[in-house]
Amino acid sequence: MSKSWSLADMPSLAGKTALVTGANRGLGREIATAMAGAGARVVAAGRNAERMDATVADIRRVAPQADLTAMTVDLADLASIRAFADRFKSAHARLDILVHNAAAIMVPQALTRDGFEMHIGTNHLGPFALTGLLLDVLRAAPQARVVSTGSLAHRMSSGLDLDDSHYTRRPYKEMDAYGASKIAALSFTFELDRRLRRADLPILSVAAHPGYTATNDDIGNVFMRLATRLFAQKPAIGALPALYAATAPGIRGGDYIGPSGFKELGGPPRPVSASDVTHDPAIGAQLWQWSQLQTGVQYLDATSSE
Repeated sequence: MSKSWSLADMPSLAGKTALVTGANRGLGREIATAMAGAGARVVAAGRNAERMDATVADIRRVAPQADLTAMTVDLADLASIRAFADRFKSAHARLDILVHNAAAIMVPQALTRDGFEMHIGTNHLGPFALTGLLLDVLRAAPQARVVSTGSLAHRMSSGLDLDDSHYTRRPYKEMDAYGASKIAALSFTFELDRRLRRADLPILSVAAHPGYTATNDDIGNVFMRLATRLFAQKPAIGALPALYAATAPGIRGGDYIGPSGFKELGGPPRPVSASDVTHDPAIGAQLWQWSQLQTGVQYLDATSSE
């Protein structure tokens, strides 16, 4: 792989359908814009209908020929996810690229509508459910890709505790909860890859992280916000690992893509490593069963109909 991979190297996506969650700002907006510019039929999804309509209008000003549709979904609400999946499947017979970009990042302690801790609910359980509910349209594509979003923060957490995932017994720390949710997101990526291989399905499960990117100016204390403004990459650069994972030839199931620079903080995309715990098949299987129980969505499991 070239160390200088950029948007200019992205292949044509003509004839492909892509879904990008959290597409109203930051990385998601850049990913949706780039894919639309490459010819994909893009569904840009977010929580707020007015913001999504405005985002689509803005993207069309940059890419007038873009085939772009706005849809609403709240990844912190299982009913919203189910309704969205039904609407998506009624409009699209196949899905070539699913990018799980929407995220809760270092938010104060709160619960989702379904009673999950906000980070694990939005960053893992929502994407887990959405993937399962869209599996049939992913299967309909020649070789679909599911791109989950990792983070350097997965190495900064004390760990993923499924017995207290909602912090009812432990002290709540924003970074710890966020990092734990990213352990779950990566463990899901690799477990999904193992299950897709066992089922002999031509779908690639991969992940990417943006390094140190200015995705949200409201995150952290005043010093963190200042550092982000001074030193972080712009979202257009931070989006490159996800775009590489979603579109580049030669990507394999289970690949994890991140920046190639110092400490993976920035730079062109390349394959990187995740922590050992995220690759542990026993932990992945345990997380899968727990996620099915929490969401009520079963797939790629001996007890499911998929």
